[in-house]
Amino acid sequence: MDILLHYTDEYIFDSVYSYLLPHPPIPSSGLPEMFVHNKTALPSPYTTSTTYYPPSSSGLTTGSLLARDNIVRQGISIFTIALLGAYVMYFLFCSISYFCFYDRRLEHHPRFLKNQIRMEIKSSMIAAPVIDVITLPWFLGEVRGYSKLYEDVGDYGWAYLAGSCLMFLLFTDLAIYWVHRLEHHPAIYKYIHKPHHKWVVPTPYAALAFHPLDGYAQSLPYHIFPYLFPLHKYAYLGLFVFVQFWTILIHDGDMISGHFLERYINSPAHHTLHHLYFTVNYGQYFTWADSFWDSYRAPEDKLDPIHASIQNMKKKGLIDADGNSIPQPAPSKKDL
Repeated sequence: MDILLHYTDEYIFDSVYSYLLPHPPIPSSGLPEMFVHNKTALPSPYTTSTTYYPPSSSGLTTGSLLARDNIVRQGISIFTIALLGAYVMYFLFCSISYFCFYDRRLEHHPRFLKNQIRMEIKSSMIAAPVIDVITLPWFLGEVRGYSKLYEDVGDYGWAYLAGSCLMFLLFTDLAIYWVHRLEHHPAIYKYIHKPHHKWVVPTPYAALAFHPLDGYAQSLPYHIFPYLFPLHKYAYLGLFVFVQFWTILIHDGDMISGHFLERYINSPAHHTLHHLYFTVNYGQYFTWADSFWDSYRAPEDKLDPIHASIQNMKKKGLIDADGNSIPQPAPSKKDL
């Protein structure tokens, strides 16, 4: 997060905060003599003989009452970056998945809700800022130097960098498995996880349609990892984007089965079965935890929800016995 914060400060937030909360300029006559006679000592762009804006403890001037290292400013900036980033990735990745890969015949499944996509999006939009707020302490800890994130590859080497990415996936997969499985306990389920299972036949837009505490709980392993293990800052940023992409991917309803990685990788087919059958396939990336703790269910063509969708379409007269579309009359003004 500190990488994103640095660049947004540099190109956006310095100007925004200087405009909204400008720091009163200090006349150069009140400066120590070394600053008056040596203009190069004044950080750009405030190298002037008439005014000077005091630097923050990091030595960076911003022209604002809130310096870059001010915790209030950091909190506001991180909240804004995280929320806008979540919305951009949500609509970008979900729309790509929905329009390019999602089989829209699934929208005719008997358990597909009226206006479901609209409800999925609304639920996601409401949950995102709440999750952002309660996640903020983890991000603040990162930018204020309390995590084990590092920037120089030479600190640990390329082998560790590659290994730490694999460690991240294994650690978060195991942790999310148990968070997810515990959320299905009757004492917890109806309060936290039930809203997500409202989508029995989900679309990609259901990927973030959680109760805020559910979304936060399942994201905790991602934030805990860099406090326990050294992780390169850019690798962490890339993994965080990958996590969002993967979460959307496994909600695309694709029940392709029979490929050689099926027994090891938690695919959209596995997660589709989780939504349909509830107590199977809790994993995030891999199937090993489900296999070890007896919650694995293999994808099979007969379990594909598309079969019920097709039958329902035939019943409604939308397709014929061969699956060909039947032209429908134009909707009347009354229907519109």
